[in-house]
Amino acid sequence: MLFQLCIACVSLILSEQPNLVIFLVDDLGWQDTSVPFHVEVTAFNQRYNTPNWEQLAAHGTKYTNAYAAGPVCTPSRTSLLTGQSPARSHITYWTLYKDRDNSSSHPRLIPPKWDLDALQPGEVTLPFLLQDAGYYTIHVGKAHLGAVDSQGGDPEQLGFDVNVAGHGAGGPGSFYGTHRFMATREKMDFDNHQIWDVPGLEKYHDQDIFLSEALAQEACSEIEKAVATGKPFFLHFAPYAVHIPLMSNQKYIDKYANIDKREAAYATMIESADAALGSVLDKLVALGISDNTIIIFTSDNGGLSATARGGKKHTHNAPLRSGKGSAYEGGIRVPLIVQGLDQKHSVDTSNVITHDLFPTILQYAGASSPDEHIVDGMALGESNSTRVIGWHQPHQWGASGPGIEPFTAIRQGKWKLIFFHAGRRFELYNLENDIGETDDLSEINPKVLMKMQLLLNDWATERNAQPSILKETGKPVLWKVGSNNAQQE
Repeated sequence: MLFQLCIACVSLILSEQPNLVIFLVDDLGWQDTSVPFHVEVTAFNQRYNTPNWEQLAAHGTKYTNAYAAGPVCTPSRTSLLTGQSPARSHITYWTLYKDRDNSSSHPRLIPPKWDLDALQPGEVTLPFLLQDAGYYTIHVGKAHLGAVDSQGGDPEQLGFDVNVAGHGAGGPGSFYGTHRFMATREKMDFDNHQIWDVPGLEKYHDQDIFLSEALAQEACSEIEKAVATGKPFFLHFAPYAVHIPLMSNQKYIDKYANIDKREAAYATMIESADAALGSVLDKLVALGISDNTIIIFTSDNGGLSATARGGKKHTHNAPLRSGKGSAYEGGIRVPLIVQGLDQKHSVDTSNVITHDLFPTILQYAGASSPDEHIVDGMALGESNSTRVIGWHQPHQWGASGPGIEPFTAIRQGKWKLIFFHAGRRFELYNLENDIGETDDLSEINPKVLMKMQLLLNDWATERNAQPSILKETGKPVLWKVGSNNAQQE
């Protein structure tokens, strides 16, 4: 009798667990939405049409100081699934092949030996933990969590019951069904397969359909299947948009006739991503489960600005400086909206970061991670002004631009310190007064500089962060305040 009562209690707990949806857009900048995250509505906010993200913001919490864990994709995406900062996991750059480093050449530095494989079976991941808590776990869209030639390239090896269109590559060959979502789109040579071809969407091949729309249909279908299991579900929906190649969705193009053609294509990709989430929201309502579903919307890094875009480079995230790949705010600050079960509108100005979503989601699910698994994230709502968040990318990204070079950075309260590894240069900014990072205060604020340097040293050391290597000496760049390159020779 007691055993039956215990079973009944477990069933009751499971039935009360909320469904969880995270909508992780690729390369979506802080300004790439009609929802303003700045103190005022900007010209970029007015350009884009994102009514579904507006709906989320109207019924959820908007985080105005939210950050990606890294300025490029794989570090942030794996951070979300492990709760660890890239500095700790040593997944500090985007991965493709497990034996090939994609870092670009830097004149003075080489990257450390980082975790090229990225996530692999057996590691502690969010979907595995949610499975243990009774959840049905679904991945739809871009994965880029493990190298393509490894088991981790398949999301089903990382804790997802279902994988639709996810593999080890970080971008699609094409956004068009008429191209079969393949990279050989110009020649239409469908026998010439490349690593960028999106897998598992054969039913949409040769159809006039945009990739975001096909993925939305698949996500809605998988939600129906999940509901039929009787379990709560976790949907990790990561549309390949708005990653390159920038390709227009003709359904929306007329709205953007008066702007640069590449920017118009980009705007249609944003609107397509918003519509994809709208399809999911509509499906939740149709199934009668919207009141028991938590929605999280964010991006994996700052918006692309150094290449492929129209207009002047490094300006597409203004007033933020620079963009994807950069240590500056344009490379790491992202939109974040969480619609909880209470569906109340609020604004949170706390400094939060991607890996905070790991303990947050576990908390929503009534689950936990193993005691031995170190978690850098802090559940949303628990952040405070003394907290230090940080970024670590000891790699040269492929494009050039402001702040695009190997770096480590931290933020505490209003202060942000950037340590550029080449030449051991420090820059200090007061983001409360200078969100565009136009005024480096490192020379006129020596006390704050020293305090932040010590915090950066402690942050990096505690996580065993791997510094860049000096080409000339083969020795690592040092964190310690007061050390210099001569001491490393």
